[in-house]
Amino acid sequence: MTDECDGDLGDLGDLAGRPDRPGAASRDTGLPSDASGTDRAGINLPGDDPERVPPQAPAGAARIFGERLALAEQFTAILTDSGVSHGLIGPREVPRLWERHVLNCAVIQSAIPLDARVIDVGSGAGLPGLALAIARPDLDVHLIEPMLRRTNWLSLAVGELELTNVTVHRGRAEQFWGVLSAPIVTARAVARLSELATWCLPLLLPGGSLLAIKGSSVTEEVKADRAELRRLGAVDEVIESFGDGIVDQETTVLRVVQGDRPVARGAAEHKSKRKRRG
Repeated sequence: MTDECDGDLGDLGDLAGRPDRPGAASRDTGLPSDASGTDRAGINLPGDDPERVPPQAPAGAARIFGERLALAEQFTAILTDSGVSHGLIGPREVPRLWERHVLNCAVIQSAIPLDARVIDVGSGAGLPGLALAIARPDLDVHLIEPMLRRTNWLSLAVGELELTNVTVHRGRAEQFWGVLSAPIVTARAVARLSELATWCLPLLLPGGSLLAIKGSSVTEEVKADRAELRRLGAVDEVIESFGDGIVDQETTVLRVVQGDRPVARGAAEHKSKRKRRG
């Protein structure tokens, strides 16, 4: 299912550029598709490029996906084909899709409580959102993405995978303040910490956690932005690692814990607007 937030739908962090059709008001209810060809939105589906072969699932994938491994393999095939042709995944990433992308994201599922609602901000190619939804059918996953071509692709992928626990929303994160809330918000490669917290913390329920997949600079980011995190209502930051024995390089996650008091939305809105003007 796809939900669309009306208005000027701009970029989000490293999701460069404007949406393909700013302010589009139509509601995408799932476009009909043909797995052997191209759907009416012009998005290729698996089977269009016989020369592009998805990588084989590593042994560790079964530990994360269990009986849903075939579904994870189907998702990887979609990424290999239409994910590349649609510009969501670079062609050079195909051989390492499992290690660097699908498993890299899915291993953080152990940080998420049972039956939780999860909001994934800046979903792009469905990472980590779709990987988590496949690994954890108990989760209620909401993907927020501002670009129309990406939400079209996400909706088609959700349909192909027959995922009933995923909703796709088109818009910027701040457009869903007061509309969506969850105990867990996830993000991967979206923006530096201070900006990410400004967008994401208002989506958290009191006591909830932002799980930000980060790189080697995370310690420095936390030191630089701790004062801003406190201003936004965060009470703790914990650097965690996931995937030991499953992926070659463990996934680094910064858990930002929200306090029991609501985020000062006025301050967050002011900073968000200032960032966009800059």
